[in-house]
Amino acid sequence: MQKLGLSQTLTQKLSPQQIQFIKLLQIPTAELDTRIEQELEVNPALEEGREEETVADSNEEEYEDNNELDTSDEISLEDYIADDDIGGYKMQGDGNNYRDEEERDMPIPMQTSLNDQLMSQLNFLGLDERQYVIGQQLVGSIESDGYIRRELESIINDLAFSQNIETNLEEVEEVLQKIQAFDPPGIAARNLQECLYLQLLRKVDCDKVLETAQAIIRDHFQEFTKKHFDKITKKLGVDDETMREAVSIITKLNPKPGSDAVSGAKTQYIIPDFILVNNSSKLELSLNSKNAPELRINRAYADMLHAYDKSNKKDKKLKETVTFVKQKLDSAKWFIDAIKQRQQTLLNTMQTIVKYQYDFFLEGDESKLKPMILKDIANEIGMDISTVSRVANSKSVQTEFGIYPLKYFFSEGIATDSGEDVSSREVKNYLKQLVDNEDKRKPLSDDKLEKMLKQKGYNIARRTVAKYREQLQIPVARLRKEL
Repeated sequence: MQKLGLSQTLTQKLSPQQIQFIKLLQIPTAELDTRIEQELEVNPALEEGREEETVADSNEEEYEDNNELDTSDEISLEDYIADDDIGGYKMQGDGNNYRDEEERDMPIPMQTSLNDQLMSQLNFLGLDERQYVIGQQLVGSIESDGYIRRELESIINDLAFSQNIETNLEEVEEVLQKIQAFDPPGIAARNLQECLYLQLLRKVDCDKVLETAQAIIRDHFQEFTKKHFDKITKKLGVDDETMREAVSIITKLNPKPGSDAVSGAKTQYIIPDFILVNNSSKLELSLNSKNAPELRINRAYADMLHAYDKSNKKDKKLKETVTFVKQKLDSAKWFIDAIKQRQQTLLNTMQTIVKYQYDFFLEGDESKLKPMILKDIANEIGMDISTVSRVANSKSVQTEFGIYPLKYFFSEGIATDSGEDVSSREVKNYLKQLVDNEDKRKPLSDDKLEKMLKQKGYNIARRTVAKYREQLQIPVARLRKEL
């Protein structure tokens, strides 16, 4: 039996204004102009220019003598209301999932794809119709890094079902070998070993070193990946110098031939959000001018609203017009306020970062970086950690030492023997120096690195050494070994 009952729950929901602010806060400077242009296009009550002293919120007495309702100039609702949400403060680009814009990339120029380049070369082979279709299928199976990872048997099945072509492994491999002769060298390989070997076969040198390099990849690839050079040297019967030169040739090959084949590679331009200047040892912070656009309420719309409010005509169309104008004015006001709040939040966050890392910004010395986490800044400016995170993840500052992303200045603290905390970045830099200066014939293990770091005064565990080494993309000692 169903029963009626009351229950009270407490939930948190973001208002449209909060969502609008979050979206504007995470937008980098390079995209802010585009976002403002979008809002200007959809909201006629918003316009560029310095804000006037009196707008829609001015005293109504200013309009009594000058604003008589002229029905001949009544706004055309059809021009604006059709796709609008009259009921709220919805802004251009608002949606249920405001995080979608976080994943958006900046526009990139037109470019020739890897597939286009390979198809262009395929057209010059002079294949018959059957081979050409097989070639098309193979080229279409090449991934962005230049490899074919799909099994040839599966490609044969694809040809049978989609192209009605019955073929066999021998015929497909014959066409594949032709494609593997395309540029860039190593294209259409099925694994790394084949990719490297294809590149070695394209080299014109006919000497002992090249033959050794080819033999290493062809016959001793697994041992090579594990850097068991002594075993390979004995099996091939070559001297250490020949082995060293052969390994040098191999390490200069391209493991991802497709990645560099595309013209007009994806480029994103960094426009700093902040400018930091050292003026006689006094740091002066300012926002990039692009972050401070001049926006204002359209005076004509403000006048129009007051005129409609004073009208005695209360028909349905007039009410719709008043609602529409008010919604556009409110939307414009909220957008201007959100832009101003964005500017203030950016400045507050960056000023606090400068305060924490003042010594670094004076000299540009990485050793002067202090441990600093998001919570430190959030507590200082009285905002949520997620707000600081959005600023730090998408903004950058221009200094006399270069342009730095804000997240560069955040790091954990490591205790030293003296009881002080140093930035984990300082520890990573010292770790990198140790690896760079090590004897590559006997590279340092993580245990040895841990002991050397402790001798320097950094109290750090071996697992932390391994973590920092991986973050620095430094391989384990065995893989750093050289002849």
